Amino acid sequence: MLSQAVVDFPQQERADLYALVAALWLAPDAALVQALASSAEGSGAADQDPLAQSWLALADAARRCGATALTEHDALFCAVGTPRINPYQCFYVAGWLMDKPLALLRQDLERLGLARVAGATELEDHLGALCETMHVLILRQASPQTQRDFFGRHLAGWTTRCLDDIATAPEADFFRALAAFTQAFLALEAEALAVEAPPDSDFALPRTAARHADTTTS
Repeated sequence: MLSQAVVDFPQQERADLYALVAALWLAPDAALVQALASSAEGSGAADQDPLAQSWLALADAARRCGATALTEHDALFCAVGTPRINPYQCFYVAGWLMDKPLALLRQDLERLGLARVAGATELEDHLGALCETMHVLILRQASPQTQRDFFGRHLAGWTTRCLDDIATAPEADFFRALAAFTQAFLALEAEALAVEAPPDSDFALPRTAARHADTTTS
């Protein structure tokens, strides 16, 4: 049974948060980081809600890092060869890029009437692209069950592992804060949509981002 929270929570606010994290994970730009930096100025820190606290920490990281957030993105996610972090469902579920989970995702997207935008530089199973898909589903007023199914099949479980890897990466500063905010937001979404993370036995992880980083620095 779906939680009443998914009906009660303002849908535009959900869509906006998915759009924000999608943009930041896919390709942050200086204007977006600057807007984020000024978004929580003057806000108090008394609210102990995890999402609110992580939002304030993200805004603070945006003020602290500024345009260096863009170079941090490149250091973490862009490289000749294999990047330090691969924020793709395939990598965390199958251990490789462009594997069976991507094929299954493409089938689900086709059933939903969605497809990769022409000229897109990232695969459909990128964390940011999956958040963008949730944004589109909400704006299209897809049923709560449709949203639940997509979230459960493509965002639940592996994103926790991925965001933990990002948060512990030595190069991470702005993206450590973004990982914490995304983690808090997706946890609320999982609860509202009544989605349970897949058991560990459902994951095959011959390589994690952290393990790969160890081999490339040795």
